[in-house]
Amino acid sequence: DSLLTAFDLSLSTYRPDSKISKINAGDLTVVVDEFFTETFQLSNQIYKETNGLFDPTIGVLVNAYGFGPNKKQENLSQKQIDSLLQFVGFNKIALNSDKTISKKHNQTFIDFNAIAQGYSVDVVVYYLKSKGIENAIVEIGGELFALGKNTIDNKNWVVGIDDPLQKPEERTLIAKVNLENLGMATSGNYRKVMIDEVTGNKFVHIINPKTGLAQKNNVLSATVLSKSSAISDGYATAFMLMSLEESKVFLQKHPELHVMLLYADANNKMQQFTTDNFKKLINDK
Repeated sequence: DSLLTAFDLSLSTYRPDSKISKINAGDLTVVVDEFFTETFQLSNQIYKETNGLFDPTIGVLVNAYGFGPNKKQENLSQKQIDSLLQFVGFNKIALNSDKTISKKHNQTFIDFNAIAQGYSVDVVVYYLKSKGIENAIVEIGGELFALGKNTIDNKNWVVGIDDPLQKPEERTLIAKVNLENLGMATSGNYRKVMIDEVTGNKFVHIINPKTGLAQKNNVLSATVLSKSSAISDGYATAFMLMSLEESKVFLQKHPELHVMLLYADANNKMQQFTTDNFKKLINDK
């Protein structure tokens, strides 16, 4: 509990007393800790790899659309979106050698929520490993890490992937996967898939940090497995912004990622694209 409290005091945008909230409020004298530093550096890596599609400075837009801590929704005009976009860009903030943060624009709002939950899982895993624990499964808010094996049943950890189109009361699994020393994250508007009133097509709304628009995408969910929950979490978010074809091209260059994408096809039927390394982990029992 104390470990996760310290984590929240560093990275939670929902706590006004956290380091990130103080920085967002304009206090650039705040000296950040290891939690913040690690998350910043991982975010910067994924920001660069995805050519800016993963961008934690999207906070001003997240808040304006009503998805942030204040939940106040605005109907944004293109002019308003353009005025907010000038504050977006992970290359507009810097982690200084004295562990303070500098911002090109004071209005820039840093929001690590698309990676911090995954990183919180890794933090707990590091702690357990430091205590000599070799086999465990850690899950926080849907992101998880499978450490070692399920020694009680003498097998791999087996985790199910939800059907994003199911109703809240349903529990339908698309697949079960065998995990060992892998972090797992799924991104997608689970149970919040929208239906176009005219065409009946299914899609999700994700804010694009480059355009500032809550764009439609037929990719309904992205499940990523990698060496850490934080990396899986960050890339899962990015895949929700890429088209299916863009994701396929990207994944050819990133064999370290195991990925399942669920998407609506031209006939509005849900299909799945799965990388070969992910297929090898599917549990058919």
